[in-house]
Amino acid sequence: MKLQMQTTQQLQLSQRMIQSASILQMNAMELKTYLEELALENPIIDLEDSQPPEAQENDLQKKLEWLNRANETNRIYYHRDYDEEHETDFLNNIGTNTEITLEEYLVSQLLPFSLTRTEYENLVYIIQCLDSQGYLKFSTTEIEEKLNISNTAFLKLLLIIQGLDPAGVGARDLRECLLLQLKRMPGNTGIAGAIVSDHLELLGKNQLGKIAKALQVTIDEVLMASDLIQSLNPKPGNSFSDRENLTYIVPDITVVKLPEYYEILINEYLYPQISISGQYLRMLKQCPDKETKEYISSKLKQTEWVISCISQRNNTLLNVTKTIIDMQEGFFTSGRRLRPMLLADVAQALSLHESTISRAIRDKYLQCSWGIYPLNFFFAKGIECGPREENVTPEYIQSLIVEIINGEDKKKPLSDQKITHILEEQEIVISRRTVAKYRAALGIKDASGRKKFE
Repeated sequence: MKLQMQTTQQLQLSQRMIQSASILQMNAMELKTYLEELALENPIIDLEDSQPPEAQENDLQKKLEWLNRANETNRIYYHRDYDEEHETDFLNNIGTNTEITLEEYLVSQLLPFSLTRTEYENLVYIIQCLDSQGYLKFSTTEIEEKLNISNTAFLKLLLIIQGLDPAGVGARDLRECLLLQLKRMPGNTGIAGAIVSDHLELLGKNQLGKIAKALQVTIDEVLMASDLIQSLNPKPGNSFSDRENLTYIVPDITVVKLPEYYEILINEYLYPQISISGQYLRMLKQCPDKETKEYISSKLKQTEWVISCISQRNNTLLNVTKTIIDMQEGFFTSGRRLRPMLLADVAQALSLHESTISRAIRDKYLQCSWGIYPLNFFFAKGIECGPREENVTPEYIQSLIVEIINGEDKKKPLSDQKITHILEEQEIVISRRTVAKYRAALGIKDASGRKKFE
């Protein structure tokens, strides 16, 4: 054992540096909440609702009207399940026209029934056990134990719920949901019911020939039944508002394309502006008590630092947005595909660290004439694809796959290998497995699943 002295260098983040980095990565709503909480513990801070001056308000209104006109093809950047595209139930638009929830709608339909108080309370409880899609999310046994009722009594109550609108609500799985809807349809739905009951997996794989052979019916009858099943709503509760999971996208930046340049608006009006209380400034000058002066002075320094951090945040966000527009000008001009762009590219252009760029774009959204997008949407890794001089993004390859599939003969759909060969003719050299991965990510079925029968 021995004692030894050694000189080393260490980087230690001060509390101010941590606070600055934290404010940089806040979006407008997070910053609003942070300032409101800060004002509660710092008496020097006065918050004022940020409203654009009257002269600027008219100009801003014109720009927003321009955005609305240009946004006829606008799309909100969000994730959507592929299956939701096939929901065609007539109740699908209820959620867009009213604030009623699925629970409220179902409970309101119980009024005409002759129910005891206990039955009504049990029905309301079972309705509350439905998820946002209208399915029963708890097992039969759990609900029976909770309500202390027999299986016969539970099934009687469940039958009442399954008889309410929208059709299919109260189902315990997809098969039951579809069967409940088929039972309400006029005409002969026997083949469709048999497919749902026993051959739903084959239908999902588009193996209509095997279904026809198993049911001993013609392929035309299976086709008619398949069309009927596809017209059903696999998620009957999705048409109603879900207040618990309802979220709004508020853009932190608005980009307006003018004839000769782009105007970038940092939406500072989304959070209050900080001002320093004049009363405490006078106390700092006039109060003889040393401890009081030290307290006010420390709070004043904290306020000045926060104001500086917010200003630095907005300047960084503005510079990052300018750089993104310069590098992705083709997208902002005509909505064309994105060019490959990394955090390192923007960091190098602004002489900043990649971590700073990452914090600046975190959870922030940009609105332009093509829609509302998260800032990280504009960062796309390039892929080397054979003889091409420039790299291409996965999104570009996916768009080519969609074009190829849209133009194929639906009676003889293209296999992933054939799609790979077509891409090679366009100087996009990727493996068949990569094509399959991109196709699956787009929610597109394989060749057998896309085949159309006559």
